Amino acid sequence: MSPSPPAATRPLAACLLCLALLLPMPLPAEEPPPRPTIGLVLGSGGANGLAHIAVLQVFDELEIVPDRIVGASIGAVIGGLYATGLSADEILDIFDDVAGSPLDALSGLAGTELGLANLLKIDLSNGGLLDSGGFLQFLAGHTEVRRFEELRIPLAVVATDYWTGDSVVIDDGRLFPAIEASMAVPGLFSPVPRDEQLLIDGGTSNPLPYDLLLDDMDLVIAVDVSGSRHPGPESDPGMTDLLFKTFSIMQQSLIRQALEHRRPHLYLKPEAEGVRLLHFNRIHEILAQAAPVADELRDHLTIMMAIQADAMP
Repeated sequence: MSPSPPAATRPLAACLLCLALLLPMPLPAEEPPPRPTIGLVLGSGGANGLAHIAVLQVFDELEIVPDRIVGASIGAVIGGLYATGLSADEILDIFDDVAGSPLDALSGLAGTELGLANLLKIDLSNGGLLDSGGFLQFLAGHTEVRRFEELRIPLAVVATDYWTGDSVVIDDGRLFPAIEASMAVPGLFSPVPRDEQLLIDGGTSNPLPYDLLLDDMDLVIAVDVSGSRHPGPESDPGMTDLLFKTFSIMQQSLIRQALEHRRPHLYLKPEAEGVRLLHFNRIHEILAQAAPVADELRDHLTIMMAIQADAMP
């Protein structure tokens, strides 16, 4: 049995106890308000889609990571690389390395050990002009991620079932075959078999698939790179222009109908004057023309961050 404290200390202990009871109890630290969830949608549009890199640079600059990404065609390519953990500047370096003619730009010929014959095989027998397998191998060489389940950011890519015309959303399994299906432009790249389906470019059914995120995300940012057409000095388009621009017209019509039904929270449409489907070699020109859209996104996200900071205790 422990000895009682000396009688002289008992009044002091009692006073300290009373003082402790009278002092206000410290309140538990308040949690900061959660950041609004952000869904980023990167649309279809060929080389115009390099403007997506300018959008991703803003996210990196502000140190904001989207909660989910959805991509179609070139949006699936760039969104997929970003979701693996590559930065926007690293993705820029990948496409910047592939300078030259429009087809050289797709091939990855410059700065790689792969030759044009390996990267862009003629593949007329399989329903396309080119075999995209080499290009996908070139992209896959920049990351160790191979499956959706390994991604830093949850990703879904959109393809189209050739037989039914329905959109096909892929968000699990092998990453690069899904991207290959999403970018299988009819007449240019071969369709991609998947189970009982034959998949072609997602832009043929849902070129800006922001509808997949509207019910789940607080802020849905949709980047439309379907482009536009303006008469030039040579107003008569050639055969390839007619082919690829007709594809662009179809995508723009689908997007216009979707916007009339329901809009994303932030709709961005970078313009790239004079850029054709395969002009990936004009990347810096495309990024320069995307600067106003990048500024608009930066302003929007900065205001969002400021509002969140003001709401913190």
